[in-house]
Amino acid sequence: MNRVVITGFGVTSPIGNDEETFLNSLKTANNGIGPITSFDAEETGVTLAGEVKDFPLEKYFVKKDTKRMEKYSLYAIYATLEAMAMSGINTEEENMERFGVLIGSGIGGLGTTQDQVIKMDHKGPARVSPMFVPLAIVNMAAGNVALRIGAKGICYSPVSACASGTHSIGEAFRNIKHGYSDVIVAGGAESCINEIGIAGFAALTALSTATDPDQASIPFDKKRTGFVMGEGAGVLVLESLEHAQARGANILGEVVGYGATCDAYHMTSPSPDGNGAARAITEAITEAGISPTDVDYVNAHGTSTQANEKAESKAIVAALSKDTYVSSTKSMTGHLLGGAGGVEAVATLMALQHQFIPPTANVTELDEEVEANIVVNEAKDAKVNYAVSNSLGFGGHNAVICLKRWED
Repeated sequence: MNRVVITGFGVTSPIGNDEETFLNSLKTANNGIGPITSFDAEETGVTLAGEVKDFPLEKYFVKKDTKRMEKYSLYAIYATLEAMAMSGINTEEENMERFGVLIGSGIGGLGTTQDQVIKMDHKGPARVSPMFVPLAIVNMAAGNVALRIGAKGICYSPVSACASGTHSIGEAFRNIKHGYSDVIVAGGAESCINEIGIAGFAALTALSTATDPDQASIPFDKKRTGFVMGEGAGVLVLESLEHAQARGANILGEVVGYGATCDAYHMTSPSPDGNGAARAITEAITEAGISPTDVDYVNAHGTSTQANEKAESKAIVAALSKDTYVSSTKSMTGHLLGGAGGVEAVATLMALQHQFIPPTANVTELDEEVEANIVVNEAKDAKVNYAVSNSLGFGGHNAVICLKRWED
């Protein structure tokens, strides 16, 4: 079995599009949530979101790329190229048939679907764009990344709602562990801040209707009322330890465990006892070969919804301990749906690298039903050797990865 290490990462998010900005935001509890600017959201009843700001399109793209790819694909490519630059990997020296891409998305090109359905309704089927399908289908973030970097190994897009990004990283880890690939870029990407995306989740009463950005995404707070939509991408470069060492790579961390389970309980609500999530955490740490008390930090799914945090807190306490540090970075980024696991894997890795616990921002009163040890409002310096990142999706999908601090 191969050990699997992380040699690069890239991120685009509401709190930063580069390593330094993203890290500083995590340490200072920078809130990336604000009024929606991409469309007039008044009629949806939801006016706040975590939009990507100052996206450096010109760094890797030309204008026509915006016509040929949806934003979630652009975000995925950007994060991948940033991750590969950090890793120092040279595709001209790699066996690209053993170089894979696993980038998940929950919904894919929802904006294109919305626009083209409206066009068909107003102007007839003959006016639907020939680019509709290539722009809209969920696998195209992974496909476009593979096209851009020339990856010819395993390539697909796990689609498991909000667990998609973490499933992608977990499946990439297993693929390399068992010797099928040398290198895989893995993570998640999403861009659903549009009329139908906001209206659809609002119809489920899943979104916060708060108008104060600092009181909108407040995971574990007693007054939480729903999640805030975010967008962006997070991608890791994973490779076997042998491969990384052979090319003299700078190793940033190690993936040591993965758990994947299903609640089989409800379409949109988690099992109230948290059993499915607890089993996924236990699977991940069992594969890592560690005990529950070895886990120093949990990057929680923490969506800012009543049902999620009560169940997830029970899961964490049951699988780990009441003392394990827990926080939700969605308090700063909002919920990136299928992209959440990728961005939160980067945040979890940073906690290991820089020995701190990112805070759950803007908490005023913790819910007394939450027993987990929530770190609130300010980052906390702490020894972090092992960390877990949870992603729990609609449909009962639970995905958990366990990361280890790298030490030579």
